[in-house]
Amino acid sequence: MRVFILLSALCMSSIAAAEYGVGERVYGEHCAQCHEGGVAKAPHKMFLEMMAPDAIHASLVSGIMQAQASALSDDERIAVAEYLAKTRLDAYESPSLPPACSAEEAEFDYAKPPTKPGWGFGLDNNRYVDANTAGLDAAAVETLELKWALAFPNALRARSQAGLGGGGLYVGSQDGTVYALNAKTGCLRWTFRASAEVRTAIAVSPWRAGDEKAEPTLYFGDLLARAYAVDAVTGELKWSVKVDDHPNATITGSPVLAGDRVLVPISSLEVTSAADPQYPCCTFRGAVMAIDAGTGEILWKQHTIDEAPEKVGETVVGTDILAPSGAPIWNTPSVDLDAGLLFVGTGENYSSPAEGNSDAIIAMDLETGAKQWVWQATAGDAWNVACMMPDARYNCPEEDGPDFDFGASTMLVDTEHGRVLIAGQKSGEAFGLDPATGELLWRNRLGRGGIQAGIHFGMAARDGVAFIPISDFDDGQAHELPARPGVFALDAATGDVLWHYPHSDLCGDREFCDPGVSAPASVTDAAVFAGGMDGILRAYDPTDGSVLWKFDTSDAFAALNGRKAQGGSIGGSSGPVIYDGMLYQTSGYGIYFHMPGNALLAFGPADPKD
Repeated sequence: MRVFILLSALCMSSIAAAEYGVGERVYGEHCAQCHEGGVAKAPHKMFLEMMAPDAIHASLVSGIMQAQASALSDDERIAVAEYLAKTRLDAYESPSLPPACSAEEAEFDYAKPPTKPGWGFGLDNNRYVDANTAGLDAAAVETLELKWALAFPNALRARSQAGLGGGGLYVGSQDGTVYALNAKTGCLRWTFRASAEVRTAIAVSPWRAGDEKAEPTLYFGDLLARAYAVDAVTGELKWSVKVDDHPNATITGSPVLAGDRVLVPISSLEVTSAADPQYPCCTFRGAVMAIDAGTGEILWKQHTIDEAPEKVGETVVGTDILAPSGAPIWNTPSVDLDAGLLFVGTGENYSSPAEGNSDAIIAMDLETGAKQWVWQATAGDAWNVACMMPDARYNCPEEDGPDFDFGASTMLVDTEHGRVLIAGQKSGEAFGLDPATGELLWRNRLGRGGIQAGIHFGMAARDGVAFIPISDFDDGQAHELPARPGVFALDAATGDVLWHYPHSDLCGDREFCDPGVSAPASVTDAAVFAGGMDGILRAYDPTDGSVLWKFDTSDAFAALNGRKAQGGSIGGSSGPVIYDGMLYQTSGYGIYFHMPGNALLAFGPADPKD
């Protein structure tokens, strides 16, 4: 496997050592090995240099790098943050917020409840928006133009998908701030600060239109594996729950509101900790937790792997090997309320030996969490980041991959032949399963596949047709098939391809640009919407895949909060959101060698008078 070696134009080695010398030394001793091309899943130094010092410091104290920085003093953490940002922490001024709403704009509209619960436009995860809710016909789609933009402060990625309801738009950000905005104008109603980055979508609880006694609530999770319930009207915290005590646990898939309970998928970044030869790998097991939506009481928790990990051996440097481990859940559960089942996809095992719950689809009982069936797509997949360390592969499992997670959420799709559970894997394959039994109905290899390739974060479906984005990011490996970035449409009943729109490479000389589609698609009666890793947001004709409209989000835009909103790659689980005549999309995925950005963009049809 080729290790990415990047030469950053932003590398500021000429900065006076007297000013940031301590931070430069600490960075060199503790950070450079991973952040200068040594680990492909670690943001490169050039991305870190784009962050604000308080955001870097927070990540070292309580965020994603807390474990790696545990041996540093706080003075050393501050020094590293200041060295990378080239700004003194005590002199840094946070960017301004959007303008506050007027009394009329701030008023919560009880006449506008969300049309469906959950983040994926329904418990089925089909990401379908009916014509009434979308408010955009094909003619309007072709005239879409940017109406307003928001620049997230202290951010190099924007991967939280917005939720809508009550006339408001709710979205999380990298610094942990959740914004409540007026959905039409973008003015600020309130903010809430979570303990760390909010990567998940925001689920909005439903209520009966006009019921002013309702208590609309937002549900989401943060990077430190804490789930939240927040009052949608006031922004006040109702409850929060730490869903897993593992130091590397996190929430990336979005919590789902299913009746009176919130279902939280649990993943982990332990896959990166294993790059350290002295780290005993590994002890995390993926899980789903069910929480009472009203009280925050934990109802049940079901691990993907039944057995707790135990020592099974030692590496050649004497570090313990623990197994079974891994099978994280990166995706959002889909739910069949009538059948009383939820469905999730899992990732690879982190240590040897690989077992039967990794790279699998699991059905769980909605009431108890008990497993009803497990279907494994790829056997023998154990992998962690040590496998990418050319001189320190000691924790790499003997299987050494292929790291074919199910990162995309499953979809429950009704067809003329019955309901099909569709799953998409990083291998590039799409699968159709019987949701009652887990029996494989069909499979189709669409993409080349790879570590960040194949079907990455999500799909969409409408009228028995599944719309499948393909990433096929160049991960430096040798592959048997050529890359096939773009979008496919499949017959959900058979898996047969109905159309394919391949993406040409339009990146030119833009660094970290890629033509694939990693983020989920969304579909209306008028169009399929999907954002690319090249920053281009496209609308495709659902019948033949022809492009109806496109917009390059990787530019800089004047933002409501007085700054520049810089777009980039569109990645993570933040797909297009279409509601009430508007289209919303976040842009920026400054991680894993993709274009950074910090933008939330709002589009609407052009004024007929223009």
